[in-house]
Amino acid sequence: MKILFATAEAYPFLKTGGLADVSLALPKALRRLGIDARVIMPKYQDIRYEFKMMMKHCCHFNVQVGWRNQYCGIEYLEYDGVPFYFIDNEFYFKRNGAYGYGDDDERFVFFSRAIVEMINHIDFIPNIIHCNDWHTASVPLILKAHYSNSERHRNIKTIFTIHNLRYQGVFRREILWDLLNLDDYYFTEERLKYYDAVNLMKAGIIYSDKITTVSRTYAKEIKTPFYGEGLHGLLSANSDKLVGIVNGIDYDEYNPKTDKFIYKNYDENSFGLKRENKEALQRELHLPQNPDIPMIGMVTRLTNQKGLDLIAQVIQEILEMDIQFVLLGAGDSNYEDMFKYYASVYPSKISANIRYSEELARKIYASSDLFLMPSLFEPCGIGQLIALRYGSLPIVRETGGLKDTVRPYNRFTGEGNGFSFANYNAREMLDIIKYALYVYHNEREAFNKLIHSAMTSDNSWRESAKLYIMLYNSLIN
Repeated sequence: MKILFATAEAYPFLKTGGLADVSLALPKALRRLGIDARVIMPKYQDIRYEFKMMMKHCCHFNVQVGWRNQYCGIEYLEYDGVPFYFIDNEFYFKRNGAYGYGDDDERFVFFSRAIVEMINHIDFIPNIIHCNDWHTASVPLILKAHYSNSERHRNIKTIFTIHNLRYQGVFRREILWDLLNLDDYYFTEERLKYYDAVNLMKAGIIYSDKITTVSRTYAKEIKTPFYGEGLHGLLSANSDKLVGIVNGIDYDEYNPKTDKFIYKNYDENSFGLKRENKEALQRELHLPQNPDIPMIGMVTRLTNQKGLDLIAQVIQEILEMDIQFVLLGAGDSNYEDMFKYYASVYPSKISANIRYSEELARKIYASSDLFLMPSLFEPCGIGQLIALRYGSLPIVRETGGLKDTVRPYNRFTGEGNGFSFANYNAREMLDIIKYALYVYHNEREAFNKLIHSAMTSDNSWRESAKLYIMLYNSLIN
């Protein structure tokens, strides 16, 4: 079976979020299970020089984007056992970062058209093109509208994965003819029309053969008005082809036994060494050194989606408890300013690191006792999966992938791998934080059992990759 995984970003070439991790880890897991999975992404300016020097030029051709004929080169590189193709066009991709430009519609329509056109020029014809988020959502549409009579394309199926429904690729209606080479037949509510604009995510939902999203719970949630971001009706109408498959993490990359970033390596049988990691992090961040003080970690974007408004309501009460709070992240200025303020008022209680650092993130996972993720919505979430792997017990709100991966502690049976609360309510969050701290102080044997359960729970890609293979087989058999 041949799978072409189409993505706007992939680790280690360019990463802005969790999609990049998925774009390496899932194809890697699929290849270990015997699937010929390959990845295609843009050749961005920010890809490290040493990677660019390792790329081999495969071919080049022109891609039609509306009235334009644009150059497209195909570069090839194998990384960590996974073959990568890179779409090369300096006009579109020789820029800083990946997104946020005024012509993102043109850039990613070109990218999508180039993916489909590439099939005519390389010796790899996939059974399935696996598309991800709005950046590649027009691939199923282009395939059906422009390549349905092509011998090399007619049997190719498509899967469209929604990683975050909030970002939909909504653009001016003129892109139909100006970029996609389509007419007003497609500008209806049943197709691409979204108010007076064109919605590319609708294209992925309507024209793909299967739709997936990144957890079972999120697949249910997005069919409701609160989570559906205006597309709940369309997703309900297409529920027969919608499947939720939870993301995993790369257990080679995230492994406290071998992690080069943390102070002291450990595993599920030696997690007592987390105390040494905690003391070392306390020294580095100029917090009082005491391994017995419970440390709450948080690695996140500072936005409302991540539940920061709940924390804002009760942060004073949190910091009055006997805890240390270590934050790493950046985002909305009001939350950045809030954490900076409390770090200045409570320098022995909170370390606010307003930036992003992979090294510091790993140290927080390895050092903290509890990991806070009170999200308003969370399609899957990666933070809680890494926290589980490193034995930092998650405190989460029961939504999306958080609900699917964190099993709340049951003091009567001893089962669980973390703590959770149901309603989006600051007092409810505060109560579960207090309960987790009570267990930490007064039920130490149970708390250690939870750590062992967290570290031995399987959140790797292996099982999810098997589910994807079943889904792929359902399309081609």
